[in-house]
Amino acid sequence: MIGERKKENWGHLPSGEKIDIYTLRNSKGMEARITNYGGRVVSLLTPDRHNRFEDVVLGFDDLEGYLGKNPYFGALVGRYANRISNAQFVLGGHEYHLAQNNGKCSLHGGWRGFDRAAWEARETELDGCPALELQLISPDGDEGYPGQLSVKVQYALTENGELRIEYEASTDKPTIVNLTNHSYFNLAGQPSGSIAKHLVMINADKFTPVNEHLIPTGELRPVAGTPFDFRTPEEIGKRLHEDSEQLKLGLGFDHNYALNGGGSRLSLAARVTDPNSGRTLEVHTTQPGMQFYTGNHLDGSVHGKRGIVYGFRSAFCLETQHFPDSPHHPNFPSTELRPGQRYQQATVYKFSVE
Repeated sequence: MIGERKKENWGHLPSGEKIDIYTLRNSKGMEARITNYGGRVVSLLTPDRHNRFEDVVLGFDDLEGYLGKNPYFGALVGRYANRISNAQFVLGGHEYHLAQNNGKCSLHGGWRGFDRAAWEARETELDGCPALELQLISPDGDEGYPGQLSVKVQYALTENGELRIEYEASTDKPTIVNLTNHSYFNLAGQPSGSIAKHLVMINADKFTPVNEHLIPTGELRPVAGTPFDFRTPEEIGKRLHEDSEQLKLGLGFDHNYALNGGGSRLSLAARVTDPNSGRTLEVHTTQPGMQFYTGNHLDGSVHGKRGIVYGFRSAFCLETQHFPDSPHHPNFPSTELRPGQRYQQATVYKFSVE
């Protein structure tokens, strides 16, 4: 195996379940630390153009920080990433009611989604690189969702500076599934400041506008002529200051993009560069959508690693996904999963320097 793996005990949940943290390291010094509590990416060390390594994801130094209220730092999110309107959906003629944990909506799987679960972990390899396999059984009726869902997620760290995430799921009853990783990035590293100067490219001709509850209206709106046009690299801060009802509704960017790609093969979804450090992040995915979020609700109330205060727009998220609220929009890619079918998606976060 090229690279290293290490496992350490990280503490216990109030229920008594043992939680570990796993370190994946490649031969070039890049390092990812992942815990089986919520499948969270706790830290991600990458070099700048002077080969200085910094942690580029937000989070906490210890398990206790993740047990408290936090905005899904680094977590695996499910059963359904993003929002479902009115916390209900109809499938096969049956109406299912979910947790209302975001106003009248259900968000990121409910009150106790996959981000709050203790996953079963196994150290492994992928193409000779260090990897971590996480498994979870979500029982029938979990947070209101039908069917027992068996989920497997694999993280791998490659020699090419890639953090690869592969998702699989199967069910014993018809259900809906939408999985993602919710890492908050700041390519300048810790301590994190504003992301306003980061340059962003998003490979999408359309996005899904939202209503006042941040639920998609069902429209697929062209990005051309709007602040949502990132088909060529633009500063985040420049776009944020443009006049737009959609930006006002989201308090910034908090919108799903309909990607130019998806399907069974990995396609380029986004590229972000921090001009000062030279760090560049490329996102490749098989998913049809991606939520671009600019840390609009980071308000300085969260003290993260080394006591750093995470302030307004000190990070961004690129959450690859199916579209929010898909069960209510037949024109969106389906999130239904039936017995005998297999949910399979993959996303690669690739780091380099300019």
